Amino acid sequence: MEIRIDRLEDIRNAARQFVDNMGNGNVFAFYGKMGAGKTTFIKAVCEELGVDDVITSPTFAIVNEYRAEPSGELIYHFDFYRIKKIEEVYDMGYEDYFYSGALCFIEWPELIEELLPGDATCVRIEEKEDGSRTVTF
Repeated sequence: MEIRIDRLEDIRNAARQFVDNMGNGNVFAFYGKMGAGKTTFIKAVCEELGVDDVITSPTFAIVNEYRAEPSGELIYHFDFYRIKKIEEVYDMGYEDYFYSGALCFIEWPELIEELLPGDATCVRIEEKEDGSRTVTF
């Protein structure tokens, strides 16, 4: 599926379309260049799912945990940009997150691809020349 985001003001509608079409998967690997809008889109998706917390990039923390209200559904947001060695991901206990059944949104999954579950959903965000974005999954 492809979702087009022409303007930042359209992101909530795009997030709603994404949520409506997520299926039964729980691990979503977001690919895209620096500045493509991965964090911004994940923030909109989390808000659409009912997260009331302040949603920020987990660049330094590596993982942020959120709860969707009123369901209480757990959501993990990862940013592996700063990972230098795969052992760091082993040390953080990635299996406890990826196989917990909770939603996992992963930025920079290409740095840990060998650890991704086989059923992870690949999401590509691409910036077009006109500044619009496409989200493909």
